[in-house]
Amino acid sequence: MTRPELSFVCELDVPRLTALFADPSVVEDLGALRARVLLMLSDYHPDRAAVVTRMNEAGVPVVGIPLVPASDGYYFTPENVPQANASYQRFKEWTAEHGLVWDSIGLDIEPDAAVYWQIIRNPWGVLRLLAPRLTDLQRPARARAAYTDLVQRIHADGWRVENYQMPLLADERRAGSTLLQRLLGLVDIRTDREVWMQYNSFLRGLGPALLWSYGPEAPAIAVGTTGGGPDVPGHPQMPTLSWDEFARDLNLARHWTDRIYVHSLEGCIWQGFLSRLRTFDWTGVASPPPRTGLADLLRRVLRGVLWVSAHPWLVGGAATVGAALLRRTRRTG
Repeated sequence: MTRPELSFVCELDVPRLTALFADPSVVEDLGALRARVLLMLSDYHPDRAAVVTRMNEAGVPVVGIPLVPASDGYYFTPENVPQANASYQRFKEWTAEHGLVWDSIGLDIEPDAAVYWQIIRNPWGVLRLLAPRLTDLQRPARARAAYTDLVQRIHADGWRVENYQMPLLADERRAGSTLLQRLLGLVDIRTDREVWMQYNSFLRGLGPALLWSYGPEAPAIAVGTTGGGPDVPGHPQMPTLSWDEFARDLNLARHWTDRIYVHSLEGCIWQGFLSRLRTFDWTGVASPPPRTGLADLLRRVLRGVLWVSAHPWLVGGAATVGAALLRRTRRTG
């Protein structure tokens, strides 16, 4: 079995990014792996451009992922479309200023970074943040139209586009619902490549089974995290995978796709994983992990809930008819 295409997410601020790539072995390892780097762009500093230039010269493909300031959400979201468009425009100007070359452009459309921070600090507070979104039924359509326009703009500028999604969106599509898009801020857009983020360091018990369950439907799979996190001041450190867990997830993902993404490059370097991947055995046969049946069951339940949310009047009408028939049966009985 040949090595899959590996893509490593890098999410560092300028000083740490510069220090990371000051070690020549980093570019050497990336070149040996024929890997791509997904560079999260929380700013457009000249020193960041110098790192991109170094990778361009070494033949390492780089994917640029424009972001917005942490005060505006960090990721692109349904709420910060004007800031997202402005960031992409600045990205184009910065690219031209420094003569940078991109393999493609990535759109990381997710919930506001504050939502993840709230989950880590106090999960119950998330309900207060998200509940008001449920009543805005047009929010998903507005966001989809806005980001579809951005994708078309990027295509017109000559770049391919990829985006990164929570796999839950696959179940929402099947059910014909928009509940998760309203609640979580997911945006169902189409790009040249869709990547499903399946970071099992956050869900160690059930995560591998969910990766296996979603695997047959995944165009590309992102595993992690091996360390690092958003370039947001004060953001808590995220849990990380051990080497054995990382190797397991690589093999599970490789069973279903030859396009594997890893969060993050810096975590792999800090833990010594990047160099170990040069001799990684990709011929291992992956088998369904424990709890795969439970993962499939939970997905069926989720799709049922999402279907009900998409057809409330049909469900309500059926319930009303059922109740009337039950009362009639009792009277005639």
